[in-house]
Amino acid sequence: MESFFSKIIQDIGEDINREGLIDTPKRAAEAFRFLTNGYDKSLDVVLNDAIFTADTEDMVIVKNIELYSLCEHHLLPFIGQCHVGYLPRGKVLGLSKVARVIDMYARRLQIQEKLTKQIADAIETATGARGVAVVIEAKHLCMMMRGVEKQNSVMTTSVMTGVFRKEISTRSEFLNLINRS
Repeated sequence: MESFFSKIIQDIGEDINREGLIDTPKRAAEAFRFLTNGYDKSLDVVLNDAIFTADTEDMVIVKNIELYSLCEHHLLPFIGQCHVGYLPRGKVLGLSKVARVIDMYARRLQIQEKLTKQIADAIETATGARGVAVVIEAKHLCMMMRGVEKQNSVMTTSVMTGVFRKEISTRSEFLNLINRS
């Protein structure tokens, strides 16, 4: 990967031997591996058996979980926050596992729409929940730094499954709770 970054740097007209760039291909390769480390993970490993029996059927929400991903179209970052809710059916996830599931999928080349669905599907698969709701709000540097250059644009995506899709009152409760300060 280092040789490819060297070539890119040279192709834009830079001197790869310039003091500030000598180690850049190595650093860029390491950074890119880190930013895409979600490919090295699986749901079972990320969850690490942190699924617990619980007699609650009330809504569980974890909101404002920051996420960082790379747009698969331009390899530029999109940065935002994710809100997850689910209605347990006898099983709940360890709290940190919700964030780890988000990171596993976000640390891949992505589009926000697919990322939202992958997170919802993973939570539903892991818990057998009666329903899962996921909302992502993100700023895309491909919209901000290039192309239309719109600095304040925010993309919002949502996926609602099970009870969240079928019952407007459940969906409304989730949306109201994630929009509270």
